[in-house]
Amino acid sequence: MLKRIEGDGATLTVQDEGEGPPVVLIHGFPDSHRLWRHQVPALVEAGKRVIAPDLRGFGDSEKPADVADYRIRHSIADMLAVLDALDVERAQVVGHDFGAAVAWGLAAFAPERVDRLAVLSVGHPRALADLLTVEQREKSWYMLLFQFEEVAETLLQRDDWRLLREWTRDNGDVERYIADFSRPGALTAGLNWYRANAAPARQLQQRPGFPPVTVPTLGIWSSGDDYLLEAPMARSGEHVEAEWRYERIEGASHWMQLDEPDRLNELLLSFLVYGG
Repeated sequence: MLKRIEGDGATLTVQDEGEGPPVVLIHGFPDSHRLWRHQVPALVEAGKRVIAPDLRGFGDSEKPADVADYRIRHSIADMLAVLDALDVERAQVVGHDFGAAVAWGLAAFAPERVDRLAVLSVGHPRALADLLTVEQREKSWYMLLFQFEEVAETLLQRDDWRLLREWTRDNGDVERYIADFSRPGALTAGLNWYRANAAPARQLQQRPGFPPVTVPTLGIWSSGDDYLLEAPMARSGEHVEAEWRYERIEGASHWMQLDEPDRLNELLLSFLVYGG
């Protein structure tokens, strides 16, 4: 069932399925709640209530105009508003890509609302900062391109979205991304996540400390990820003051939910349902 829920100044579309202990699934760029279509049935069948929002700027959620509205802290507040609206006091949280950054933040700054945490692809923010190597910067080249307003939009759409198709390397839901981003304002909204959180000038700013996570945490990285190195995820346990488990899925691209759904479901069920 899809619901409309008011977040931190933006209205979100939220999928709410099943009954039982709640699990929140948070997608990243350039996805929507539909990324989790292989995980939702497995979790519901295992007795979970699954809550999968479209983050602001994506899917059918509202797309604020200001770049600052896409700072991670606003989406953390969005997730808390979703939990409040659905009368959920405490939930298990799973995040991927930018959704993993939101999930890390939710567990770090509102640990009383998070029971267990599973993060996919993106490691703890402090691990990412400490291990920001030249190799990782090379993999992250697109983040610089995405800073250029109108230029990035034009390049991504030109020649039947050629650059977007090449950037995804035919992984993920490319045709769905193109359909979503073809709607007025949608591509700029998605790129604003990078402009708000990954601008080069932000690396020069003194940032407040990001606290360790104090809830049981599972980190998962896929060996075919073209955008993120393994080390920041593998070493994120250094920033978790609770049970930490690291798993690597072989052969899957960045979108492990689609490439290896059975293996990912096995890991999530083991951690979220059986506590292993």
